[in-house]
Amino acid sequence: MNHFAADHVGATVIPSPNFGPRAGEREPDMIVLHYTGMPDHEQALSWLCNPDSQVSSHYFIHEDGLIVQLVPESERAWHAGKSCWGGESDVNSASIGIEVANAGHPAGLPEFPTAQVDALIRLCRDCGQRWQIAPERILAHSDVAPIRKLDPGENFPWGRLHAEGVGHWVQPAPIGGGRFFQLGEVGQPIEALQSMLSLYGYDIEINGKFGERTKGVVEAFQRHFRPARVDGIADISTIDTLHRLLTSLPRYNRA
Repeated sequence: MNHFAADHVGATVIPSPNFGPRAGEREPDMIVLHYTGMPDHEQALSWLCNPDSQVSSHYFIHEDGLIVQLVPESERAWHAGKSCWGGESDVNSASIGIEVANAGHPAGLPEFPTAQVDALIRLCRDCGQRWQIAPERILAHSDVAPIRKLDPGENFPWGRLHAEGVGHWVQPAPIGGGRFFQLGEVGQPIEALQSMLSLYGYDIEINGKFGERTKGVVEAFQRHFRPARVDGIADISTIDTLHRLLTSLPRYNRA
């Protein structure tokens, strides 16, 4: 595509050909965060601009905080793949995708530099204000595509973002003993857990069976909201953290 004017002031424009119209001309109401998962960040950026890759994002943030815009926010970038959140299965049409240059799990989850996180916070605030995106709809790729995706990973500084007004977060409950639920269990408590995860937005069947899908969704939840231990076991810490997140949502906290 031809050069376009950046939506975010200060962003450098490097156009990607990998985009299309948003379905129904809808406006984005969520932001999905990714890591690139590649050791060579310039190669990662090049791949997002390669027509053979069939992938892109709206933004790419270098380790030094430089923000690059690849696709206009009005268009549908190809970043989320097969994904779902809150019943929305065309996440690409409903979201702004941001790739953060970080080698991720293959490299042992390296830290996200301060300059990079600062730039991400500014960008998310800007996009959120312009599109009126609710904090709870600033999500991880792993939230909208559990099992299939792990990014931006359990080392991502969600607490720092929330402290700066970006995203939804509560302090995770301490890990301790007590009752827990895991793969293979069945019953009403499992159904209640699945219902809570579904209410928050995760794509999960409510059937009272703790199968592989439920384990994967619990892992995705932990990766974002209880990152100290990501094991797919719904312990008291996980359930309490999920309950407090739900009760702090505006839709469940009206006078």
